Amino acid sequence: MTDAPVRFTRPDGTPVRVLVVDDEPSLTDLLSMALKYEGWDIRTAPDGQTALTVARDFRPDAVVLDIMLPDIDGLKVLQRMRADGTDVPVLFLTAKDALDDRIAGLTAGGDDYVTKPFSLEEVVARLRGLIRRATVTMAINESPLITVGDLELNEDSHEVRRAGRDIDLTATEFELLRYMMRNPKRVLSKTQILDRVWDYDFGGRSSVVEIYISYLRKKVDAEGPAMIHTVRGAGYMLKPAGA
Repeated sequence: MTDAPVRFTRPDGTPVRVLVVDDEPSLTDLLSMALKYEGWDIRTAPDGQTALTVARDFRPDAVVLDIMLPDIDGLKVLQRMRADGTDVPVLFLTAKDALDDRIAGLTAGGDDYVTKPFSLEEVVARLRGLIRRATVTMAINESPLITVGDLELNEDSHEVRRAGRDIDLTATEFELLRYMMRNPKRVLSKTQILDRVWDYDFGGRSSVVEIYISYLRKKVDAEGPAMIHTVRGAGYMLKPAGA
């Protein structure tokens, strides 16, 4: 990180808030240093219970959360945070390299993960992508409403409705749906989706795209005829039902 980064701020101009949860002091110190370089306000917690207490008071805009903690694991911490109404992007840290563990983190409501050991630049890049997708920063749009058939997405309020019914999405699900709705009736490859939605080289792990397409189908297509289609050998397409 040789050049000064473009500063992200909250809508009121104050620094973005990030909570880092890990029981290794050397790691939290390094992460804190890298994230403070971004101009962000950083808090740390060495265990799950402390993380929950800090999150309620600090109200972070993003959380870096280790899965293996000394008291309760990161998956349970995230579940309790969601139950408390904390619906911010979560980046999991894990020493585990098995696909099942990654899927478990995403299924629990996490938005992304990195496997230890990792580079500080990678963590910063992924957090910047998550924060941008969560629209912590101010964005100017001519119209915040995107409509495809009976599906509506509001980029300002992050509200999604189909046939008048509300659909609750995570930050990553929202960004994936927004990308597809901005490109209706167009086949989007897994590579295109990774580049646009995850915003970095994902090392060919296209299974994450499949996972999130599955999540969207369960939420969007549950409200009516299928809108999200697989184009075999090519990618995915979203189009109005019956079109």
